[in-house]
Amino acid sequence: MRNHLGYGFNAQWAYSTEWMPEPKRADTRMLDFMAKYDFNFLRLPLDYRYWMPDISKEPKEDFLEVIDGYVTEAISRGIHISINLHRAPGYCINGWEKETYNLWSDELPQQAFEKLWTILAAKYRGKYEDEMSFDLVNEPPDIGQRGFTREIHQKVIRKVTKAIHDLDPKRIVVINGLAGGHLAMPELADLEVVHSGRGYQPMLVSHYKAEWWAGSIGMPVPTYPCEYNGQWWDREALWEFYRPWREVQAMGRPIHIGEFGCYKYTDNEVALNWFRDLFDIFRVSGWGYSLWEFDGNFGIANHNRPGVKYENFEGLNIDRQLLDLMLESRIANS
Repeated sequence: MRNHLGYGFNAQWAYSTEWMPEPKRADTRMLDFMAKYDFNFLRLPLDYRYWMPDISKEPKEDFLEVIDGYVTEAISRGIHISINLHRAPGYCINGWEKETYNLWSDELPQQAFEKLWTILAAKYRGKYEDEMSFDLVNEPPDIGQRGFTREIHQKVIRKVTKAIHDLDPKRIVVINGLAGGHLAMPELADLEVVHSGRGYQPMLVSHYKAEWWAGSIGMPVPTYPCEYNGQWWDREALWEFYRPWREVQAMGRPIHIGEFGCYKYTDNEVALNWFRDLFDIFRVSGWGYSLWEFDGNFGIANHNRPGVKYENFEGLNIDRQLLDLMLESRIANS
């Protein structure tokens, strides 16, 4: 298995049926930018409801054509595509209460979850072994949330991973850390999968004034380094935060940072100072990564953080300083 999956971005083309009644077409301008600057990893967060509106019934076959279009556009440019269920049957980190069932305790969503992944495993069996991965479920809950435990998580993940590999033995499978992607999973270090972490700490910097997150209410104006939740955050603290992930890596499991980024209200100089430390840690650790957005509030284009300096790329406003940090942080030939 590769040491890590590469460097790039998430693409919100079929991310939420609530935001987009129909999936978007692949953003070829984004993909062309990635190819130009040798970004070689695309994470594709999907909402299962495009594909299986009723989990008691068969999925819609025509959505496979949508996925196939994304796959073709990415792979034709030399970009690895990682298909992720951002909203899975019975679970989503944002809006879990909208799900009738619970993925982690109910049989019906677990059956639907396995069915979706085995359909993809059968479709792509023996194809794109290095160019495609399956990222099972985005950001599982925190320990204790609605009865969630590490043991429950293990049971679901091991079962679905086995079902995929029974059909498609060489398929790269990715599993997300617990508690929103932040907690490492040494109990799954024996499983032949990539472990995916997050780059959002301290949340004061990354999620300042994030309207959808109650924890942002009353936050002070962010600086970096900074104090947050009774802890001082600087490069040393970030290095310690990722220690459990390096321990899993030492057990032989590849690590990838599937999401990170900074929301639009943080001053861009503060954001860049924080990004600089994150990228240095990722580089030293030998980890690839994918920024949560390409074009938007968490992205490299048009994020509109105060003080940003843009450079035009085919009509896109690109944060040149952030781009330079991303390019400098990569490991040669990765």
